[in-house]
Amino acid sequence: MCEQGHTVLEVNRPNRQLRRNKGKDDVLDAESAARSVLAGQVTARPKSGTSTVEMIRHLKVARDTAVKARSQAMLAPKAIIVSAPSALREQLDQLTGKMTLLRHLAALRPGPLTSTTASAKTSLRGIARRWLALNTEVRDHDASLGQLTQQLAPDLMQAHGMGTGTAAEMLILLGDNPERIRSEAALAKLCGACPIPASSGKTNRHRLNRGGSRKANAALYRVVIVRMRGHQPTLDYVKRRTAEGKSKPEIIRCLKRYVAREIFGYLCRPTRPLEAATAAA
Repeated sequence: MCEQGHTVLEVNRPNRQLRRNKGKDDVLDAESAARSVLAGQVTARPKSGTSTVEMIRHLKVARDTAVKARSQAMLAPKAIIVSAPSALREQLDQLTGKMTLLRHLAALRPGPLTSTTASAKTSLRGIARRWLALNTEVRDHDASLGQLTQQLAPDLMQAHGMGTGTAAEMLILLGDNPERIRSEAALAKLCGACPIPASSGKTNRHRLNRGGSRKANAALYRVVIVRMRGHQPTLDYVKRRTAEGKSKPEIIRCLKRYVAREIFGYLCRPTRPLEAATAAA
């Protein structure tokens, strides 16, 4: 639609009260979306999905599914080895290292299926070869993702704690048109990193935000944990906040907010990198 010159807006889900009163129906939902657009209540633009970021999303989906299948394939040989015939189990117990065991299993020659040893070898060989094939696939996807993310966000990749997976996840969140994110607060809300006021009386506090993209929120968490181990500005910030009485979960939530601000500087406002956002906070 966008390629043909039409204006496309992204409409949120219908009002829950209206949905409860009128029921669920595609016609009613379409009418509600049209009324929201005509009333000017909807101004958000969707992700275009026509350039490099969409390519990254495709590779990321294939990579994540391959990693999940590889993890499942690793659990199956362990269950078979535990219940395998004693002679085969003792032979495999002498092998040390995961890759050594997998390569040995992939090279097994079970022969005719006339015993439980032959059937165990056949299953172990098939699963091991599947794991090795999935491992090769994951490496190929990682190489392609690394090349695309480095090409699209080289400054972000140089930031402390930012890996290929984190950069790819944030690029997917923003889409091929990051200019639609107008402020770092909007990006923090998309990541679920904006604090929600939960004050009562004289108690002034904020609670955890469980909205937004959980994958992006997990990516921010990984960056914060890495920086809390060896990033001096972050270590100084943690020390200062701890002295003020903040708990570790509260400090992590604050740091995720600052990392979201830094990512906004790299991806949505590339002329102003915010490498030292946590130091200045």
